[in-house]
Amino acid sequence: MIVRLAYGQGHLEVDLPKSATSVIAPAHTPGLADERAAVVGALESPIGARPLREWITSGDSICISFTDLTRATPNERLIPWLLSFLADVPRESIILLNQLGTHRPNSVAELEAMLTPAVVRNYRVLNHEPENPAMLVQFGTTKDGTPALINRHFAEARVRIATGFIEPHFFAGFSGGPKNIMPGVAGLQTVMSNHRAKNIEHPRSSFGMTAGNPIWQEMREIALRVGPTFLLNVSLNEQRQITGVFAGDLLKAHEVGFEFVRRSAMQKVSAPFDVVVTTNSGYPLDLNLYQGVKGMSAAARIVKPGGTIILACECREGVPAGSPLDKLLRAAAGPEEVLALLATAGTVRPEQWQAQIQALIQRKARVLVYSALPDEVLRAAHLTPCHDIGGAVGECLAGLGPAGRVAVLPQGPLTIPYLG
Repeated sequence: MIVRLAYGQGHLEVDLPKSATSVIAPAHTPGLADERAAVVGALESPIGARPLREWITSGDSICISFTDLTRATPNERLIPWLLSFLADVPRESIILLNQLGTHRPNSVAELEAMLTPAVVRNYRVLNHEPENPAMLVQFGTTKDGTPALINRHFAEARVRIATGFIEPHFFAGFSGGPKNIMPGVAGLQTVMSNHRAKNIEHPRSSFGMTAGNPIWQEMREIALRVGPTFLLNVSLNEQRQITGVFAGDLLKAHEVGFEFVRRSAMQKVSAPFDVVVTTNSGYPLDLNLYQGVKGMSAAARIVKPGGTIILACECREGVPAGSPLDKLLRAAAGPEEVLALLATAGTVRPEQWQAQIQALIQRKARVLVYSALPDEVLRAAHLTPCHDIGGAVGECLAGLGPAGRVAVLPQGPLTIPYLG
């Protein structure tokens, strides 16, 4: 059988044995017939909050935060529609703030592609600066006493609007909502505290879990300290069409949204598989290996101990090279050494959470990666290069006999399988 895997800005076609293969995809949700009308309707009749226009009075400063290049949010539609809705507000009163978290700044060309050239030309568009003390304001501390720092432009705006999209997240439960603030526009040291090794290894820090999840609960707490924020989140299908709009109160609108997403994204399977082929949902989510850990995580939920995960992730931006993740992986001899290093008291490094999760997955299963990365880069990241997904699956099955079973997640972490 031919299975199409999301990869870069296209697809890979992989031939797999039909009798041994189960394809696990999100339940299809059709796109809205009129996306713009749905967005405007949600702004006028929000969930648990006053209509957006009632938040704004003459002279108010407004900060609109938006997700960065690594997210699939249709910013090029959502942000112009929102700005059109706010057409009565002077442009100089509005700041558009890129929710980088700890990611790299996006270039002007990237911002134009994300927001449209007209938006970048006519509005003040800024990248969040997670390591610039002058651009951060403190709101108490995290659970371990680290300053809870939030972008000054966002914190000091009279009206705050957080935008984004909702999908299951591999350690925060779901994206969107409070996560658009923390870590979206939070300080680096705050993010590192929240994403510390003890929180990452907590059994509730996983896809689809918010209650009892120490990472999500602290994100929520810090986001609420900043003050009232109007939320504009959407859900998407595999064609990046908007399937739902969730606007209003930061928590109430987000909860309605993530329960909507849960119904399509979370897919139950009866037993684990010997081999799981996954993706990272294609571009822009598979820009680099850092993001690719999400696809590995989705697969790890249903792979047998000692089994094999094969990730198709283009990685056109590399690991990225020279990033904190790249340096951390290269500094260790293998996954177990990564975990030992992070277990050492006082060890805190940027992006360590991604290395930790990758290492924990590799403790359970072998991980092969099909990508545009050179073999030596993948080996330096302690991963096995794969140049033929179908061939690799065949080799695995040859050693298992007729009982061997394969699962495929063609949309990667847009589908979250679970055993039940």
